[in-house]
Amino acid sequence: MPDALTTLTERGVSLWLDDLGRDRLTSGSLAALVAHDHVVGVTTNPTIFAKAITGGAAYDDQVRSLAVRGVDTGEALRALTTRDVRDACDVLRPVYDATGGVDGRVSIEVDPRLAHDTDATVAEAEALWWAIDRPNLFIKIAATRQALPAITTCLAEGISVNVTLIFSLDRYDAVMTAFLDGMERARHAGHDLSLIGSVASFFVSRVDTEVDARLDKIGTAAATQLRGRAAIANARLAYQHHERVFSTPRWEALRAAGARPQRPLWASTSVKDPAYSDTRYVVGLVAPGVVNTMPEATLRAVADHGRVPDDSIRDHYDDAQRVLDRLQQVGVDYDDVVRTLEDNGVAAFAASWDQLSEQLAKTMRALRPTAEPLVYTNPRRLK
Repeated sequence: MPDALTTLTERGVSLWLDDLGRDRLTSGSLAALVAHDHVVGVTTNPTIFAKAITGGAAYDDQVRSLAVRGVDTGEALRALTTRDVRDACDVLRPVYDATGGVDGRVSIEVDPRLAHDTDATVAEAEALWWAIDRPNLFIKIAATRQALPAITTCLAEGISVNVTLIFSLDRYDAVMTAFLDGMERARHAGHDLSLIGSVASFFVSRVDTEVDARLDKIGTAAATQLRGRAAIANARLAYQHHERVFSTPRWEALRAAGARPQRPLWASTSVKDPAYSDTRYVVGLVAPGVVNTMPEATLRAVADHGRVPDDSIRDHYDDAQRVLDRLQQVGVDYDDVVRTLEDNGVAAFAASWDQLSEQLAKTMRALRPTAEPLVYTNPRRLK
């Protein structure tokens, strides 16, 4: 019998690792996951980088070099993260080539503090795309209302985009529209559409965490029965929206011009509540053409005891809608839930970036030379 990771791949699920650090690259850990565990992509975020950079000595030499050169903290942080992502792109490049550019992708996030600034998001995305300079790169842009035009602009310029922090069905519809707008502009500009990739990262477990807390406060029997059902229901309906959009004449015209669909990516798939199975956000969201990005612990859990169905999404649309309807009936405001999750998600990543920046600045100040810099004097002026 094939193992669970092989079965997921055969069902059309691309397995990506939600983690990256210098140690994974230098030890060969990432290469081993690609070679032996069906990992075909990598995602990162500010919290992941904060943990990696402050968690050991792997970055010491580069930080020391940046400090001696007098590089400011923002540029130093960009140098550290882009180096990791560039090297990871090189590890995944054979996968990218073998899949015709579908997988083998590595994502790096635009500074989350820019999530509500359209122009700054575009400028930062362009800078990261130029600095890393790999065809299998994804630039992660948050799906805030202000960032939707930035998503369109980047795609129109030929920049591949991972749209992140999607929680609501309405916002997902807006993200897909931004994708179609961007690809149409890219076609008009003469770009090769087959080289422009995109995924839409729809967050999962955080929905249950937020909804379950509200259900516990309500405390009725009807509310208790709905615990742990919101996240998968929400994601399943997102896939239904995906199927609807990517069967329209508008999409078919782009497909005929060489475009590939923007795939749904299930993010935040590690289980936060120990009462739930540690594989539920993987085996409960199986359908063709999706990506599931997960930390290594979840990947190992799925490999060890995951039971993978043929399809755990497309036969469950009616039930998923009933779950959301019942949540509304017991007093859980869906619109407020997803708005809270987006606000908290952006704030959490921004806080991670701020904390990492402060720590890096402190470290670099301690490493900078204390002696007065040498000043060159033209000897002719000494006469």
